[in-house]
Amino acid sequence: MADIPTLPKETLAAIRVVFFEECEEHLADLETGLLAIQEDRYDDEVVNTIFRAAHSIKGGAGIFELTAVIRLAHVFESVLSEVRAKSLALDPGLVKTMLKAADVLSDVVRAARDQTGTDEAQGEAAIRSLSAALAAPPADPLEEWSFEPRPVAFETFDFDTPLGRSFDIRFRPYAELYAKANDPLILLRELRRLGRLDAVLDDETVPLLDDLDPEESYLAWRLVLTSESDEAALREVFEFVEDDCELQIATSDGVAAPTDPPWSPAPPPAEYEPETAAVPAAPGVSAAAAQSSIRVDLARVDRMVSLVSELVIGQSMLAQQLSQETLSRRSSVAATIEDLDQLTRHIQDSVMAIRAQQVKSVFQRMSRLVREVEAATGKPVRLETEGETTEIDRTVIERLADPLTHMVRNAIDHGIEPPEARIAAGKPPEGMVRISAAHRAGRVIIEVADDGDGIDRDRVRNVAVTRGIIAADAALSDDELDNLIFAPGFSTAETVSDLSGRGVGMDVVRRSVQAMGGRLTVTSRRGQGSTFTLSLPLTLAVLDGMLVSVRGQTVVTPLTALVESFAVTAGDLQRLGPTDAVITLRGAHVPLVDLGAALGYPAAAQAPERAVALLVEGDTGERAALLVDDIQEQRQVVIKSLETNYQQVQGVAAATILGDGRVALILDIEAILAAQRRRQAPASRPAEAA
Repeated sequence: MADIPTLPKETLAAIRVVFFEECEEHLADLETGLLAIQEDRYDDEVVNTIFRAAHSIKGGAGIFELTAVIRLAHVFESVLSEVRAKSLALDPGLVKTMLKAADVLSDVVRAARDQTGTDEAQGEAAIRSLSAALAAPPADPLEEWSFEPRPVAFETFDFDTPLGRSFDIRFRPYAELYAKANDPLILLRELRRLGRLDAVLDDETVPLLDDLDPEESYLAWRLVLTSESDEAALREVFEFVEDDCELQIATSDGVAAPTDPPWSPAPPPAEYEPETAAVPAAPGVSAAAAQSSIRVDLARVDRMVSLVSELVIGQSMLAQQLSQETLSRRSSVAATIEDLDQLTRHIQDSVMAIRAQQVKSVFQRMSRLVREVEAATGKPVRLETEGETTEIDRTVIERLADPLTHMVRNAIDHGIEPPEARIAAGKPPEGMVRISAAHRAGRVIIEVADDGDGIDRDRVRNVAVTRGIIAADAALSDDELDNLIFAPGFSTAETVSDLSGRGVGMDVVRRSVQAMGGRLTVTSRRGQGSTFTLSLPLTLAVLDGMLVSVRGQTVVTPLTALVESFAVTAGDLQRLGPTDAVITLRGAHVPLVDLGAALGYPAAAQAPERAVALLVEGDTGERAALLVDDIQEQRQVVIKSLETNYQQVQGVAAATILGDGRVALILDIEAILAAQRRRQAPASRPAEAA
């Protein structure tokens, strides 16, 4: 490690940032692989991926002398090495131990990143639990190295004559390599997975015992590797130790490994028994097929998104100004404007794709949460996930973790019954929580479902009356009773615990979802479980909308909620009392909503027969016809948060800037439908329940 301190502080800090970014990826691979093993859907490559993740974390931690990370990752690596060698079985107990150790490793890595104190007792407990799975505990990588000669031998594989290149490699570790807890034999085994490897230990430089310095490195290896992989794949094996060793790689385009290499491998001792399970050579990956990527500071991406948003507004202004001129649609200027519009849309879509991320990163965090709540409640729970590859804007991803955390914790603590109660009800003792994500109608729908006891509506009503949330004589439907759990201060927990009972949680969840322009609904069946559904926009930056006129104002209807538009005729209109009406559309009755009145505009509405109706549909399939004065045009608009710049407005999701500089409101269709539904219901309504 003598060369690292000589680096400039700025360079070392940049390397540190990259290391911890890569650690997050390795930790995700570690947990994903362990969960695949736990669900019995894995192969040797999954185990190899987990091993490489632990090895990479340990190797990088050695550079920065992160002692706690090195020690725990080293024991993890030792266990996985035994698993790969088929000398340690992956039974459920071991997998559970490794999952808990992976959680601790995540804490230790993040504590090192944030330079905060670590729970040493927790780390030592994880090391002891992993070491207990081994026949002999692994040596402490931080202790002084002792010299103990032992034979080195590699398994002989029955390869067909391999095609590819022959690599002549000389590998001599420096003392720093050992000081950072790296093991040369692990590196050689990784090389062996790339193809056929012939190796011989070069010990000519080892001095007599009296002259031997136990902290020095004297051994070297001379290797011949025949593989279809390229030199970059070889160097990747030595990625974390390339500064701590002498590494020389010479290549030749041979058809097969030379039958008589320039040196002969030493024969293994008689008592040595090779592994019975052969590991196939990894296939080579062509440069054309490999995907390349770069790391970009998120601030730069956000800046680019902001500039593209301004470009969309500028293009909209230009198009509107030119449309006011008497230009022929066939003129060259009009054609250029149309081309600019298409180009701007493609740029916008491309930038949004850069910001898009899979929800997998959030779903993975829930696995640890389930294990922690499972341990705290004593309820065995199985987590199932679906649609992890569903993509959504990064800004939505960042704000999604907290609502999901509350809902998953609530599902286990309140929804799922204790094992004895489940057995008495004819259910398996292990509960189930399922998280799924999917694209639907231009939005992302995320569901958190459990197979618990469902919502006890009688108990919910009693608690709501006791806390003054509703009147004792209020007549509420099942859906309205279910929605009482979102009221501030509502909780059915009898005692306050670390998980629940303080009356905060579900109301915070709903407010968080609404702040993202989303909606949260709940459905429940007694004895069968509950399902919480989040409907979120794909992005918080742009929206495809239809511009319409209402009482002299311009508003935007999200195109994903718009089904069709049609003219209203007197024969299709049916009045229901002094204010309400329905319209008959292809034999079905659809509620007619005066959009101007719903938004609180004071101007008088024009007769329905002279207006235009927009048929809109909510996430649950509920429909309504919105009465507007006129339809202007379809346009992509830039979303501006109304809450950030003003306050939340019922029925309005956000705002945008039009081409002439005016502000237009973007409708929240689901909220408008819900308000209409509440207004038409005869019973009184609970405050804060909607």
